[in-house]
Amino acid sequence: MASTEPERENREEEAEVHEDEDTGAQVAPIVRLEEVAVTTGEEDEDALLDLKSKMYRFDKDGNQWKERGAGTVKLLKHKQTGKVRLVMRQSKTLKICANHLISSGMSVQEHSGNEKSCLWHATDFSDGELKDELFCIRFASIENCKTFMEKFNEIAESQQAGKESKEGDEAAGLLENLSVKDKKSEEETKEAEKEEPAKEEKETTKDKEEDKKAE
Repeated sequence: MASTEPERENREEEAEVHEDEDTGAQVAPIVRLEEVAVTTGEEDEDALLDLKSKMYRFDKDGNQWKERGAGTVKLLKHKQTGKVRLVMRQSKTLKICANHLISSGMSVQEHSGNEKSCLWHATDFSDGELKDELFCIRFASIENCKTFMEKFNEIAESQQAGKESKEGDEAAGLLENLSVKDKKSEEETKEAEKEEPAKEEKETTKDKEEDKKAE
């Protein structure tokens, strides 16, 4: 029985050699995958700011801060509308942590006791519905935090200026329309005044002719 054991081992080794042997044959893949263009929704926007950070959201029910994720926060300006929004995605999963417009009246403030963090309120849409949120964001350095705050507040102020300019243009347009209407009304009044004497003269002539016929 012992003499058959080496032979068995030899057969197993030969089988392993044959299994590992490269035959040179090429096997074509069963399914051919085509390249798919991936869109992020940021193709029509220019990045005004791009910084690594960690985002937190205040949980009102639990009365505590909850981490939203670590990733890159961006301030994106739309190429056509000029509106600016804040977007942040988690670095690994790309899940959206925050997604909201920066509008007039908004402001970001430094977190008391931590110069690397700041706070702001926003109407956020990261969960698929509009929610009033209190956000806190923390950066790796004080410089990055200051840069973020300055840019955020600058954009909010520019949106206010743009709003005032738009309202001013609309008011000017309304005044211009009113001026045109007033001018048109004035011209119509003058035309009516010119036509009135002619009408009276015509009626007087007609009355004289009727009197002659009656005589």
